[in-house]
Amino acid sequence: MAIEADIKALQQERKELAAAGPRDQHFSQGALLAFMGTAIAIEGCLNTYSRAGKLFPGPHLYAGAGLVVLWGLAVSTVPAMQKGNDTARIVHIGANVSTLGLFAWQVTTGIPILLKVIEKTSWP
Repeated sequence: MAIEADIKALQQERKELAAAGPRDQHFSQGALLAFMGTAIAIEGCLNTYSRAGKLFPGPHLYAGAGLVVLWGLAVSTVPAMQKGNDTARIVHIGANVSTLGLFAWQVTTGIPILLKVIEKTSWP
C-alpha cells in the first residue's frame, strides 16, 4: 500500500506542476527569444551594410547566422513534440544546447567589433 500512496502523491504533484503552466511559459519565452534574436540578427547585418556598404564575412557573421538557423530548427520541432514525438524533443534540446555555444562565440567575436566601432565613431 505504500507504493500506491507514493504513486498518488506523485500524481498529485504532477497535476500541481502542470497547473502552473510551465510548458506555456516556456513556449512564450522561446517564441520571444526566437523573434527578438532573429530581428536583431537581421538588424545587425542591415546596420553594418548601411554604414560600411558591405558585410564582413567572419566568425561573428557565421555564428549569428547559425543561431538563427538553430532557432528555426528548434521552433520547427514544436508541433511534433506536442504530438509526443521523442525524436523531435531530442532535436529541440540539441539545437538549443548548440545555440548556447554559438551565442558564447557570438559574444566573444563581437567584443572586438564593438571596440572598433567605438574607436572609429565620431561622438558629438
